[in-house]
Amino acid sequence: MAFTLATWNINSVRLREELVLKLLREEAPDVLCLQECKSPVEKIPTEGFAALGYTHLVARGQKGYNGVAILSKLPLEEAGARDWAGLGHARHVAARLPNGVVIHNFYIPAGGDIADREVNEKFGQKLDFLTEMRDAFRADAPQKSILVGDLNIAPREDDVWSHKQLLKVVSHTPIEVDHLAQVQEAGNWVDVTRKDIPEGLLYSWWSYRARDWDEADKGRRLDHIWATADIANAAHSSRILRAARGWEQPSDHAPVFATIDL
Repeated sequence: MAFTLATWNINSVRLREELVLKLLREEAPDVLCLQECKSPVEKIPTEGFAALGYTHLVARGQKGYNGVAILSKLPLEEAGARDWAGLGHARHVAARLPNGVVIHNFYIPAGGDIADREVNEKFGQKLDFLTEMRDAFRADAPQKSILVGDLNIAPREDDVWSHKQLLKVVSHTPIEVDHLAQVQEAGNWVDVTRKDIPEGLLYSWWSYRARDWDEADKGRRLDHIWATADIANAAHSSRILRAARGWEQPSDHAPVFATIDL
């Protein structure tokens, strides 16, 4: 069974419902994982999605903040959710496809502006979130699983527009990159996007602060698709839909795609 999966931090699913519909019409992934939905589950605008064939939904919602959702043409069975680091945030939900693959949809905390947990509580929460993920995957190794989402870390030097200038900027600091690497190692996760696109600058996020984001191109790859080693070789055709960053009233993130052929 081949299926295409996409992940996208939508920055309010209700505000940007039309953009989600545009993506579903034009790109037609089988599964779409959304982060930062900023909506209770019951207020997610599902009617338009269902009309396009996305009749299955697994989600965790929160009024005005956070929130994760998995939309699917394929049947979904909820496979749990967890309150990582005890934050009380809707930042994770998991679903199982008919072929047994479990999809984990994550929205890791951004971590604030100062990369020092002693003066910035949010940065400490981000590190604690990642540490708990690492420990969970060490204790119960995932199998036949995919992990996607806005992980809010650009790990590689070519995942940011300037490695040297961003070394002290939250999302690319060495401590964050190390914490994410430990999560990846603990679950034996393979970075599917970089497996398929191993070389070159690659971004999925461009700041709203940049007046001409496209020309300036000061991006970061914050959005990821990983797969466990037992299915990673079945993944191919990864891409980032950069054009979506230029749609009207866009999210500051672009959707990331991968096709899995099992």
